[in-house]
Order: sequence, then C-alpha cells, then structure tokens
Amino acid sequence: MKATLVLADGRMFRGSAFGAEGKVAGEVVFNTSMSGYQEILTDPSYDGQIVTMTYPEIGNVGVNDEDVESFEPCLSGFVVKEYWRTPSNWRSAMSLGDYMASHGIVGIEGIDTRALVAHIRDRGAQQAVLATGEVDENALKNEAAARPTLDGMDLATGVSTEDAYRWKSGLWTLRNGYASIDAAGPLVVSFDFGIKLNILRNLTELGCRVITVPASTTTAEVMAMKPDGLFLSNGPGDPDAVKGAIGVVSELVQQIPTFGICLGHQILALALGAKTYKMKFGHHGGNQPVIELSSGVIDITSQNHGFAVDADSLPQGVRVTHLNLNDDTVEGLEHESLPVFSVQYHPEASPGPHDASPLFRRFLESMKAGAAELPEALLRPEPGMGC
Repeated sequence: MKATLVLADGRMFRGSAFGAEGKVAGEVVFNTSMSGYQEILTDPSYDGQIVTMTYPEIGNVGVNDEDVESFEPCLSGFVVKEYWRTPSNWRSAMSLGDYMASHGIVGIEGIDTRALVAHIRDRGAQQAVLATGEVDENALKNEAAARPTLDGMDLATGVSTEDAYRWKSGLWTLRNGYASIDAAGPLVVSFDFGIKLNILRNLTELGCRVITVPASTTTAEVMAMKPDGLFLSNGPGDPDAVKGAIGVVSELVQQIPTFGICLGHQILALALGAKTYKMKFGHHGGNQPVIELSSGVIDITSQNHGFAVDADSLPQGVRVTHLNLNDDTVEGLEHESLPVFSVQYHPEASPGPHDASPLFRRFLESMKAGAAELPEALLRPEPGMGC
C-alpha cells in the first residue's frame, strides 16, 4: 500500500505503508539512534510527533514485551528508510509492523530519509500529515500547513498518570528480567509529565521508595506524603504551557531536594524564574556530547527534546552546570544554595549510553536522611499507564 508524508511547507515524500492504515498528523522530527526503536516508540515525550529514524534499517530485532518505556506507544507516526519485515532475535515476540498496527501507529518506509533529515535540519521541525492509500495530495498539503505548532501546547498533562501509584520494579537483567524490589530507603515523589519507566527503575534500584503522581498534583498533596526528594520527569510539549506544575514546583523546591530530567529540567528552570524557547529541530538520539563545566568531563548522552532553557534568563543563584558541545545549549542547572539540580539529557538512557547514570546517586545523596510513612492508599501495584 502507498503512503504519503506531507510537510507544512509543502515538501512531499512518497513511499510504502507499514503498521496501521489511516491518516495521522504531528510535528516531524528525526532521531539519530542506531538502535532502541521500541523504547523510542514508547517514550511519552514523542506524543504529538512523527519520528524519522536516521539509521537505515529498522525492525531487525522485532518487538518484545520488556523493552518498553510506557505501556503503549505515544507517537503519531513512524518514518524509516527500510522496514525489516522478518525479525531475527530470540527475545522477539512480534514484528515491528504488527506491533504498530495493534497500537494504531501509521508508518512509511522506502523514502529518502537523508533528504527528509536534511530538510528538517535546514528548515526546522514542522507539522506534517502522514496518510496511507490513495490520497488528495493538495488536501494533505493544506491540512499540514494549517496545523498549529507545539508552541503553547500542554501535552504533558494529557500523558500523565491519572492516579498516584507506588513503583516497585528495578533494572532489567538477563537472568531475572525486571525484579520486584520492595525498597525501604528515602521516599521520592515523582511528577509524571510523561515519565519513562527506566527512570523509575533506576530510582528503585538505588533503594528509593517511589510514588509517581499526576502532573496536576498540588503542593499540599505532595507535602502530605512527607517526601525526602522530589523528581520532575521528562515529557512532551511546551514546558511553559504546564502552568500549574510550574507554580507547584516553585513552592516545593524551597522545601525538598529536587532532581529534574528533560521537560522536568525545563519546568524547574521556569519555576526558578528562567525562560525557555523552541529549538529549530531539537535533540533526539543517543549520541549528544555534553560537557560538565566544573570538571571538563564529557558524557555522550541520550536526548529527546524540542525546547531548551535560555541561559541569559537565569536568575541570580542559579548556574549552568553542563553545555551541549554541538550547539552550546544549556544541558544542566543547579541552585547555588538549595539541593536542587537538573539535566536536559536522559541519564536513564533506554536507549542510549549510560555515561550519566551516576546522576541518580547524586540525587540519592542530596536527599534528607530518614524515611516517611507511605499513605496506605498508595501501597498498591503499578497501574496500566500510557498515552
């Protein structure tokens, strides 16, 4: 079956369909990771986006039941050079195309992804429409051109959990898979703006008791749990549009050690009085070099964001700790007098390198000693989460 991808500026790509049939729309971006497409598909930060993979062959290892970052995919569409229909991997449970079809994800293959990536790089990420079958190309052009951008969109609230829950799963191992861990260490309240599950696994693996709460949770509700630490997660959309959370975080950071990742990093910056802006095409992939300014150490990092913190807007008492070596954008912040810090990249990886994983231990060390009693209502298994 034919498939057509049309960008807002009129650029068109024709290829073959795989996955689900139909028509979807979203902001088209590119990801430079060579592997980990299943984790990319299930990362809630891609809500509202059509993802293009720069690596040419996708689908080789199929899809399994364990390599997920939420309980269902969140992106709008998937674009690849060559889709591999016959996976070869002992962990594979189904093909990528069947998985996408079961979740309503439309895919297109057989296009010149190098040309598409070069176009996005030069013109910027933009809205697009992806449709299968025979289409009215002029109508698709008009539809893509009329779509609003992600500026001002609060997508985080839409992908957040509806109810608070306790997380009890650690990191994956070959022998045991995801082991259940009934941790007894510091209590971390984790704001879900579209959280990746591997973040929760890392915190639990270090012995933290983790309660994940909705993006709409109030200051009073958090403080009633008597947390030792506050975590702000990754997520999709414009951070400046998540107004309620910004106000809550501005109050909580004065009282609780805080760690933010990606969208959580941006929300923390806004809560401290800084500003954010939309990037031309963002950072999506597992090979972004980041330097820690104090030590000169360079980490290769996993990233997925289209907005960034404006370094010139930082208030007194907040300093930049990390920079991106490709474009000098802000990659880390810390407060000079409060136990509060954040990074723009993903130390939990999945997919990507683990260079920055020690940041979780830094958060652990920043939290107060002692433990709070868990509210009885939160002592239950994780719910089914997703978009």
